[in-house]
Amino acid sequence: MRRLPQAEPGEPDCRSAGRYLLWIARGQLSLIAGGVCFGVLWMISQALVPAAIGAGVDALARGDRHGLLKAGAAVLGLGAATAVTGILRHRFAVSNFLSAGFRTVQVTARHATRLGAALQKRVATGEVVSIGTTDFDHIGYSVDVSARASGSVVAIVVVTALLLRVSVPLGLVVVLGVPLLVAVVGLLLRPLHRRRRHQRQLAGELTGRAGDIVAGLRVLRGVGGEAEFSRRYRTESQRVRFAGVRVARVESTLEAAQILLPGCFIALVTWLGARFAVAGRISPGELVAFYAYAAFLIGPLRTLTEFAEKLTRGLVAAGRVVAVLRLEPDFQERPDSVPAEDGDLDDPDSGLRVPRHRLTAVAAVRPEDAIAIAERLALLDPASRARLHGVPLRDMAIADVRRHVLLSDNDATLFRGPLRDEVGDGATLADAAALDVVEALPGGLDAEIAERGRDFSGGQQQRLRLARALAADPPVLVLVEPTSAVDAHTEARIAERLPAARAGRTTVVCTTSPLLLDRADTVAFVGADGRVAATGAHRELLDSCPQYAMTVTRGED
Repeated sequence: MRRLPQAEPGEPDCRSAGRYLLWIARGQLSLIAGGVCFGVLWMISQALVPAAIGAGVDALARGDRHGLLKAGAAVLGLGAATAVTGILRHRFAVSNFLSAGFRTVQVTARHATRLGAALQKRVATGEVVSIGTTDFDHIGYSVDVSARASGSVVAIVVVTALLLRVSVPLGLVVVLGVPLLVAVVGLLLRPLHRRRRHQRQLAGELTGRAGDIVAGLRVLRGVGGEAEFSRRYRTESQRVRFAGVRVARVESTLEAAQILLPGCFIALVTWLGARFAVAGRISPGELVAFYAYAAFLIGPLRTLTEFAEKLTRGLVAAGRVVAVLRLEPDFQERPDSVPAEDGDLDDPDSGLRVPRHRLTAVAAVRPEDAIAIAERLALLDPASRARLHGVPLRDMAIADVRRHVLLSDNDATLFRGPLRDEVGDGATLADAAALDVVEALPGGLDAEIAERGRDFSGGQQQRLRLARALAADPPVLVLVEPTSAVDAHTEARIAERLPAARAGRTTVVCTTSPLLLDRADTVAFVGADGRVAATGAHRELLDSCPQYAMTVTRGED
């Protein structure tokens, strides 16, 4: 039994959609070879049945009992071979399907983690979701159908050889007719490819729109924007529907061609065979065999057109995957990078200096300035010049920076799964004033939470995010407005416990909450120009800096 997904999917070839599918194929050559082998045997065993039946009919006409028994035994043996090889072919086909799909999901998920925050800026959420659903199937099927397609080609060759041995004219009809049928069907594949690609793009955008609406439903209802976003969603869904109808028109024509053209071809072969039998050029058994061959050829011909169709879908899906895999992260690993060392953290752009192992609060006149500082300190801004222990973060190994500095803001996502996976053993729940949230859950820490934590209120989500950040215990923790959605009583408890929870660690809190500011070792006030205008204790700044007092008290006495 093959274990999936694989531990290491490898590095994909992203030069084109076709090269990506070839990379998938090279990675599972043994599976594809097994599928092709049993696919060929499966088709050949079926292709030889008409010959055995025809021999039996001729033996019966001659009164040859021994020949009839041999023909019957041949049919029985071929039937058994068809059953066994069909089972094995199907097992290999399923393994090929799953291996190709899982490798696609693995390399996409891995690259998504490499992109980090850059992913959301460059790719709609729906695009990534569609890769794990729709594209998974299309890429898997494009590899899976290869076994049957190979068997179909060999079966057509075998049938052609048998027909040529009996009648050269009938054999030539098959030799010339099969490529002609495939070429006619192939004319429909180009418009199908183009329309599917357009529909796939619109569907990805619609999925992203739906995700955004669900994530912000509470806010939309609060500001009365639910009806407007609903109208936009209906409009975009209609565009996807129209694109789907255009695809369906080509698909219906293709499906009709797959039935009509092989049917006409088979009727032609049968008519010619009957005329040859009447003229005495072939025997009655050979006529029966010709008819059986004509009926059998429907399968291989449809499989070839199916292969072309699924390969087209696979190329469209692979194109979307390659588009994501080609995206470059904001930060490239430098060959001469240095390891991260603990020390003071500073941001030259704002003039902020964060002492080592201290709790520093950043209060800004404009909230966006505080967010920009937090992103520079965490190396999420490509233009960041922030330094740790005097060394620019950009000169350090990216993995080291990510392990050393953690940014937790209100856009951080709570992932679906057991709550224990988010907050560990729950030791930090009390520090984040989130014990009541867990105690209210039927399963406690083992309770399953919904995607993005939709089962929780905004304040509960915020406290769980804080507990998760504290559980990570990074050397440097940057928090952005960690108490903006909680009540004053809960905020006071968090402010009281946060310094002890982060003792011996460096912590930066971007906030204008007086409760948090009063607990900080140092407060840096950022003026309207985005630079630090004053530093000191909270109460000192209240007395010495009127603008600071106006900012943190929101203009109230």
